[in-house]
Amino acid sequence: MRMLDSLRFDARLRAVNALSWTSAQTGDHFSRLLHWPWRENPYPTYARLRAAGPFGASRLGVRVTHTHATVARVLTDRAFGVEPPEGFAPREQFDVIDLSFLQRDPPDHTRLRRMARPAFAPRRVAGYRAEIEKIAAALLDSALRRRDFDLMRDYAQPLPIAVISRLLGVSEADNEAFVRIGTVIGTALDGARSARQLGEIREANGELDAMFARMAAERRVRPREDVVSALVAEHDGGGLSSAELSAMCRLLLVAGFETTVNLIGNGVMALLRHREQWERLVADPDLVDGAVEEILRFDSPVQVTSRWVREDTDVLGEPLRRGEQVVCLIGSANRDPDRFAVPDRFDITRADAADHLSFSSGVHYCLGAPLARLEGRIALRALAERAPGLRPAAMPTRRPTISVRALSAFPVTTGAR
Repeated sequence: MRMLDSLRFDARLRAVNALSWTSAQTGDHFSRLLHWPWRENPYPTYARLRAAGPFGASRLGVRVTHTHATVARVLTDRAFGVEPPEGFAPREQFDVIDLSFLQRDPPDHTRLRRMARPAFAPRRVAGYRAEIEKIAAALLDSALRRRDFDLMRDYAQPLPIAVISRLLGVSEADNEAFVRIGTVIGTALDGARSARQLGEIREANGELDAMFARMAAERRVRPREDVVSALVAEHDGGGLSSAELSAMCRLLLVAGFETTVNLIGNGVMALLRHREQWERLVADPDLVDGAVEEILRFDSPVQVTSRWVREDTDVLGEPLRRGEQVVCLIGSANRDPDRFAVPDRFDITRADAADHLSFSSGVHYCLGAPLARLEGRIALRALAERAPGLRPAAMPTRRPTISVRALSAFPVTTGAR
């Protein structure tokens, strides 16, 4: 960015942050979720929001909804979309990357999603199992040779990135760069927090586009059984523009990385903080399917999403007007006592845990949910079977993000000497 543009961008960010901080100090609960210390543990704030009713209005100019019933309705009702209706736009726009159909409404969403769907078909996902188990075993072989290791750096982060690398067909020679680029781009989900970060994201995005362009050229000469080859065929057949091809690959990287990394990290943290639940899983690893669903409900990797009201409507009696933006607090919906009994209790045998909204709902239901679930089950089962004495070695470090609830570091020990 040019110096003047950088200064202007940072000035806008400071103004927005000042407004949200002032609002937080004067009791605007949604604004508080954007700042420390409320951001570190949002669940008490969610409870206060639910106690005030299913909808609220933040001083930041958005409507906020936080119960299971209302969030589910907004996510599934065709009166809402991810794009603003014609004539409306956010007052401030800090989105910095194009994430393909995640940011599109039908018909573009339908067209683009159709092209990505074959990679996540049930039979193909099932075929990934042996490879994921092999990756998990190799990572644990390395980590468990030491008494202490970092769960995030040594296990939760490299496992999903290795899987998505294979799915996309990234060569081993590019793996290190792919991990570095993916980590930088993943920080963009909350929007850039400074001109410097925006520059880093754009630089990484340029590197990623160059990598995918090189891969596309290679696939035209020697097609493979991978996602990039399929997308290149769509592009060359006229069904996908060059910009759409890049955005699709970028989405598959970010979505395939962020959700699963944090499912594993948040899950192990919850299990080790509720030791009796960890011991139950160690004693019976077949409980892992329920454990994954309860982790997704209890501490969802994705906490927040938003929708635009595309036409005047109402949700359970609450009137909403065209052009309003509705922030959906998924993390709150998953702890709604009107939907889940004793919702703040972590219980891997909870019968209805899978009714969470952590993978969204409606037309934007996460296409990669089956793969994320499979990776989570394999990762947790392997830990329970091979590291039954696993314990925290220090406090985990949380990333300062809002949309994604994530750890950056989690020192653990096997207890073995």
